[in-house]
Amino acid sequence: MQTYMTRGTCSRQILYDVTEDNKITNVKFIGGCSGNLQAVARLVDGKDIDEVISTLKGIKCRSNTSCGDQLALALEEYKYRKAHPEEKRK
Repeated sequence: MQTYMTRGTCSRQILYDVTEDNKITNVKFIGGCSGNLQAVARLVDGKDIDEVISTLKGIKCRSNTSCGDQLALALEEYKYRKAHPEEKRK
């Protein structure tokens, strides 16, 4: 399970898994608007991470970001770490 600490949103953390074929599963937001975030988690379940990034990146709520935008940033960070395993996580 992957963990991402959000910045600038009501949710504090995003937990998720990525399958071998780059599908996102088991998304859970910690904190935030429970009903809306459960809906987001269900809507992205089984989707390709690039599709989720392109759909959610740039959506604004507070602090010039949103929980969906933070999920897109989490997936971009995941892709970067996967492509550069020799670099330590910040």
